[in-house]
Amino acid sequence: MNNRLKDIVRSKYNKIALQNKEQNETSCCGSTNSCFDMDYTIMSDDYSHLEGYSKDADLGLGCGLPTEHAEIKPGDTVIDLGSGAGNDAFVARSLVGEAGRVIGLDFAGAMLTKAKNNTKKLGFLNVEFVRGDIEAMPFGNDLADVIVSNCVLNLVPDKEKAFSEMYRVLKPGGHFCVSDIVLSGDLPPELIDDATMYAGCVSGAIQKDDYLGVILDSGFKNISIRKEKEIILPDDILMHYMDQERLAEFRGNATGIYSITVFAEK
Repeated sequence: MNNRLKDIVRSKYNKIALQNKEQNETSCCGSTNSCFDMDYTIMSDDYSHLEGYSKDADLGLGCGLPTEHAEIKPGDTVIDLGSGAGNDAFVARSLVGEAGRVIGLDFAGAMLTKAKNNTKKLGFLNVEFVRGDIEAMPFGNDLADVIVSNCVLNLVPDKEKAFSEMYRVLKPGGHFCVSDIVLSGDLPPELIDDATMYAGCVSGAIQKDDYLGVILDSGFKNISIRKEKEIILPDDILMHYMDQERLAEFRGNATGIYSITVFAEK
């Protein structure tokens, strides 16, 4: 099952890599029964004001601004998990400076190609992008001062392995800052079971308390939520999973989808 989900995510994001941000705002996201519009930028924050921002690297796929809260310093080695076209990596590069190093990790070939092309155009010598799986990173122990990730870990089937790997790869005293999607309450089972919505970052999300529990169980300390915002899925998407009565009930109960930016130390 985990490999199937990874294949779905890889396929979806290889396709997204061939589109720009504007096209992703009107992507047709096919499900098992229908084809409907899924705006992959629906959760994203605006990066354009940040130093290091590159329009070509911004596909609108994030759900926060983790670099804003990551306490990245000049000379740091930063790893960006699920680096995509390079958006967060290039912002991180502006913070580490010439003396630092940024490594982007992704398993979607088309994304890696796009990120490497963007790096070449920008002329950066201390940014690299490598292929790899977050559940089994191709890095040695104690490599990074900081790990960042933006709306990616919710797509990883085994989050325990992912955070365990993050702990292994961070230097003692290092830290991570990730923006991710979590849940409060129960989503409709049809939505949870839809693999397409998994690739859309929703059904792959877990309960907020469980998410924070995984981080704690992985050995991290001083865990804090630096930012939180509710994500409102449009009615026309939810109507593919429920009728009008159930939609009204869903809107009226305590169930919610949230973007959280979490910081924790090794």
